[in-house]
Amino acid sequence: MTKHGISTAQRNNPSARLSLRHRGEDMLAGFLLSATRLLPYRWRIPAFGWLGAHVIGPLAGMRQRVRRNLRLVAPDTPANEVARLARTVPGNLARTLAEIFSGDAFIAHVRNSPIEGDGLSELQAAHDAGRPVVVVTAHLGNYDAVRVMLRERGFDLMGFYMPMQNPAFNRRYVSAMTHIGPVAPRDRAGIAELVKHLRKGGMIGLVADHYMSRGELIDFMGQPARTSTASAEMALKYDALLVPVYGIRQPDGLSFRIRIEAPVPHSDPLTMTHALNASLETLVHAHMDQWMWTHRRWKRNRPKKRGRARQD
Repeated sequence: MTKHGISTAQRNNPSARLSLRHRGEDMLAGFLLSATRLLPYRWRIPAFGWLGAHVIGPLAGMRQRVRRNLRLVAPDTPANEVARLARTVPGNLARTLAEIFSGDAFIAHVRNSPIEGDGLSELQAAHDAGRPVVVVTAHLGNYDAVRVMLRERGFDLMGFYMPMQNPAFNRRYVSAMTHIGPVAPRDRAGIAELVKHLRKGGMIGLVADHYMSRGELIDFMGQPARTSTASAEMALKYDALLVPVYGIRQPDGLSFRIRIEAPVPHSDPLTMTHALNASLETLVHAHMDQWMWTHRRWKRNRPKKRGRARQD
C-alpha cells in the first residue's frame, strides 16, 4: 500500500491484502450509505453533514487538524470562529461524500446550477475548436458538482482521482465517481490515459490543492506549501486552456454555484501555479467552512536543505 493511496496491484486485485480494519470500515460505510439512502435527498445530505460535524469529525481527529492549520495560517481567527470551523468543515466533507454516493439524485439536483465568472465563453470556444482544456479545481464546496455541470453541458471531461487507502471502500468510491463521468487513477497508467484524452482535444479535471512531497514551495494562505506544477506544465505542453473552476455550496447546504474563472495566461509553470493558488486563496477566505482544512497542506513546508519540518 502506498502512503496516499493503493498500489496498482491492489487496484487490479481489490481483494488482495484486505485487513480486518479495511473490511470493517467498508461494512460500516456501506451500512451508513444504505441506511441514509432511505431518506429523501433533501434530508439525506444534511443528515450526513450532522454525522460529519458531530460524530465522524471528533472521532477521526479532524477538529484538531482544522485548529492546527488555522493556528498556522490564520492565527488571529476568533476562538468562536475556530470552534465553528472545527465542526462545519468535517460536516461539509461528509455532505460531499454523501452527494457523490447519491448518484442520479445528486446529478438531477446540481445539473442546472447557476454559473458565474468570466470563463464559460472561452471554455465553449475551446470545445468548439477542438482545443484541449485543463480544468483546475480544489477541495472547496464539492468539485463533483463541477463535473456534473460540465458534462451536462456537453463538455468531454475526464476526472483524475487519488485512490483511497482502504481498497475495499475504494471500489465503492470509484463506482460512484464513474457514475458521474470517466475518471483516471493517480498512477502511471492513469496519467497516460489522461494525456491521451487531452491530446485528442478533450477536457481533463485536476484537483490542485493536494500536498505533493516533490512539489515546489509556493505560497498559499501566507505559508509555503508543496504544490504540483503539473496542471500548468500540461497546459503549456499541449497548448491547453488552463481554467480554475469551483463548485461553491450555497447557504441551503444542498445547492451550488459553479464559478468558472477566466483562463490563466500561458507564461511559465511557476507563474501559472502562483495564479491558481491565488485564485483558490481568494475563495477560501470567502468560504472558510467549505475548504478542506483537515488536509495536511503545509507538511514539510521548509526548503529541504534546511531539513524537514513535520506537521502532525
